[in-house]
Amino acid sequence: MAQNAKYVTVTDSTFQDEVLNADVPVLVDFWATWCGPCRVIAPVIEQLAEEFEGRAKVAKMDVDHNPQTPMAYGIRSIPTLLFFKDGKVVDQMIGGSPSMKKALAAKLEALTAQTTA
Repeated sequence: MAQNAKYVTVTDSTFQDEVLNADVPVLVDFWATWCGPCRVIAPVIEQLAEEFEGRAKVAKMDVDHNPQTPMAYGIRSIPTLLFFKDGKVVDQMIGGSPSMKKALAAKLEALTAQTTA
């Protein structure tokens, strides 16, 4: 992970404030250190955090250290990416590949456009 990463690391205790109470759309990456596909998409997540800075929030949650939130949202496979708007899940993607950046960016772009409309 980059030292100057633009994403926020969320935990079970900060999820409410950082994600559910956010005033912008939020993309949450549920991941684990041992997960190969999670490591593959990590640079994509970091790029999106930088590109959408100020318009959307990008967050990462380590499921091994924060079991309550993934359980509450039925996360059974990682990486799982949930898109939140106004405290509610509005979209999701499961699995990961480096080529998914375009699809993730399109979803975030649509959510941020709704916010400003």
